[in-house]
Amino acid sequence: MRLLIATQAVDLDDPVLGFFHSWIRELAKSAKSVHVICLKEGRHSLPANVFVHTLGKSSFQGLPLESKGSPWKARIQYIWRFYKYIWILRNEYDSVFVHMNQEYVVLGGKFWWLWGKRVVLWRNHKMGSIFTHIAAVLSHKVCFTSPSAYVAHFKNAVQMPIGIDMDLFKPKGNADPNSILFLGRLDAVKKPEMLLQALDILAKQKITFKADIIGDPTAGREGFAQELKKRFSSVAGVTFKSAIRNDEAAAAYARHTIYVNLTPSGSFDKTIGEAMASGCITVVGNDAVRCEVPSELFVDVNSADSVARGIKFALGMDAVGREALSIKLRSYIRENHSLALLASRLKTLFT
Repeated sequence: MRLLIATQAVDLDDPVLGFFHSWIRELAKSAKSVHVICLKEGRHSLPANVFVHTLGKSSFQGLPLESKGSPWKARIQYIWRFYKYIWILRNEYDSVFVHMNQEYVVLGGKFWWLWGKRVVLWRNHKMGSIFTHIAAVLSHKVCFTSPSAYVAHFKNAVQMPIGIDMDLFKPKGNADPNSILFLGRLDAVKKPEMLLQALDILAKQKITFKADIIGDPTAGREGFAQELKKRFSSVAGVTFKSAIRNDEAAAAYARHTIYVNLTPSGSFDKTIGEAMASGCITVVGNDAVRCEVPSELFVDVNSADSVARGIKFALGMDAVGREALSIKLRSYIRENHSLALLASRLKTLFT
């Protein structure tokens, strides 16, 4: 198998996209060669059969390639480099895997079809557009993880595992039973405000907990995060911390007993799987795992009272109950959503 991957970032230090580094490594195990085209190249450590090509944004080895001045000039340069790479590499790959960014398929799909390349698009977002439909038509298969994903009803759609590295994310057995973790972007879509309102309710009820809110806002949305910190920093037991790398996230999960994720249904947030694999008791409101968690831990993501009740139930579980649920959730991820399983299923789509 000779594979071309088009993705947003190859960067171990990226707090949001750093996980994709492990996907590339896993796919490379069964590939003769892997060429990766990315918008941003950062620190990476990949096998010898993997070759990374950046479209312009690079911090790797101190090589700042992005254009200065007009953002339109930068975009034109990115598109030019994209076409250059898919052309000069055209005899070095047989299949194309586009991760998340449908724009790559819209730009290159017609050429890949003319050249006889098999195209697989990964898209798991709840929302879509005319470009999503165009990208799907130009793809042999469209992969998703959540049944609520926009592409789930497409004729060529295939539901896939979320791809959790079970060797990286695993329990350590020494977490504080009153510890709570939120890990993700500090953006409105992740509902951190609802979590903080719930923690404020619990604090006023004199319930003991230690909650770490780990994450940074998306660039340009800093105002929302600043307002949250201003309003809730005084809540007893709540600590705000900056975003961390994916490999650091494994240790963060292991230090906490309870993980709260309030991302609405529509996408299967990978942090839910990481937390379950790490042995965390998960408080969630995502339909993708409704059948896997006790009903007391499944909450209404738009109700602070509901979230508070879910967290309170998790805090009140005895050691035996926590251990049994922890084992159950990790087994669910290992059997249904491991990275090894994902790579195996993707390979069948590529060939």
